[in-house]
Amino acid sequence: FTTVWGFGNIVNGFANQGLHIVVSWILMFGLYFIPYTLMVGEMGATFRESKGGVSSWIHSTCGAQIAFLAGWTYWVVHVPYLAQKPQAILIALGWAVWQDGGVVKGMMPLILQSACLIVFLFFLWFASRGVNSLKKIGAVAGMSMFVMSLLYVVLALAAPAITEAHTETIVWSWDTFMPTFDFDYFTTLAILVFAVGGCEKLSPYVNNLEKPSRDFPRGMILMTIMVAVTALLGSIAMGLMFDTNNVPKDLMMNGAYYCFQKLGDYYGVGSVFLIVYAVANMLGQMAALAFSIDAPIKMLLADVDHRFVPEVLSRVNANGTPVNGYKLTALLVGVLIIVPAFGIGDMTSLFNWLMRLNAVIMPMRYLWVFVAYMALKHAAKGLFTSDYHFTTSRTVGFLIGLWCFAFTAFACIMGLFPRGVEAWSSEWCFQLTMNIATPIILLGLGLLLPKLAQRGK
Repeated sequence: FTTVWGFGNIVNGFANQGLHIVVSWILMFGLYFIPYTLMVGEMGATFRESKGGVSSWIHSTCGAQIAFLAGWTYWVVHVPYLAQKPQAILIALGWAVWQDGGVVKGMMPLILQSACLIVFLFFLWFASRGVNSLKKIGAVAGMSMFVMSLLYVVLALAAPAITEAHTETIVWSWDTFMPTFDFDYFTTLAILVFAVGGCEKLSPYVNNLEKPSRDFPRGMILMTIMVAVTALLGSIAMGLMFDTNNVPKDLMMNGAYYCFQKLGDYYGVGSVFLIVYAVANMLGQMAALAFSIDAPIKMLLADVDHRFVPEVLSRVNANGTPVNGYKLTALLVGVLIIVPAFGIGDMTSLFNWLMRLNAVIMPMRYLWVFVAYMALKHAAKGLFTSDYHFTTSRTVGFLIGLWCFAFTAFACIMGLFPRGVEAWSSEWCFQLTMNIATPIILLGLGLLLPKLAQRGK
């Protein structure tokens, strides 16, 4: 549950759709999330000895060259993620110290992004020296945020009954919850796909169960129920706090802090909930930044095939750090931190844009899960064996994999179109250009590296 879900997913969903998100979550879980998790279960059970996750699945089903592209995708999609983490750290610090989001929100983008670059370079240096010291801090902070997320849902829903708090009135009608399936709606799908993805990280645990064919699907269904209940009740709780027809523009940026600030007001405890959440979130973001710098690049270069990656990129120093890999990370993330500050006018717009860019680029790695599953179902009968099958029908399995692939790709494409700015304005055009150019450049580097590797040899 904690691997897949977080409180930020509730906030981002509500910020983009208001209470319409309730029906959207139900559709997303039923048509996408459940088949996704059960496909991952079958892949994990089939390739039970593999330690490389999706890259190993692709290597076994599609060959070494495609596996390199999958491994490159899994690393390079972290670049926008790393570019936003320093923002999240500074925002959490501002709330923890001043209990106000206006400090960061009111800064000039170029000044704040320069500070973000300094924060990122510090953690890049820190990660190069080992990140073991952050493990316990990150674990405690993550558990604290998990507990507080559940606490928020319970206390926010209970507030109207046990306090004198003034809350918004939810009109329980069809129009309140049923979204309009128009162009603007489809541009928000990437946020939802981004929220429910990543369960392939659970695949190594399939074979730890006594009866994988029985216990894993039960576990996945139980997790899905937990995610669904949290998402639906959390969205309704936010509907009690915020006017669904007038959602604040900075809700994606500061929404979680607004929630705990209002919760403290409801129960008369001041800023206690807010400060605890802000500190936990700041520590969790710091740990996540250091780990996300270190782990993905080491996974990419650990068992690298030098037919596809130049040897110079995988050289390590005395600490086992791939120095040139770190330099490449610094270059790509640094550009993505600084360049947008020249074309996006305020920090709220910049934060929202980078969050939506993450929602476009991060799900591109999920595409490889569905490619591997379709290849598994297309392989010769008897070539691969498993104790657990999502479906024993190869045709049905292939079609479900194709559906999930097509839906993910569609969501990513629709997510390219900017939201929250006037269409065809200079900022809208700048955001669209960055949205298109960023994935092309990041993924295109993966096609360039094999040529550099051959030239190096």
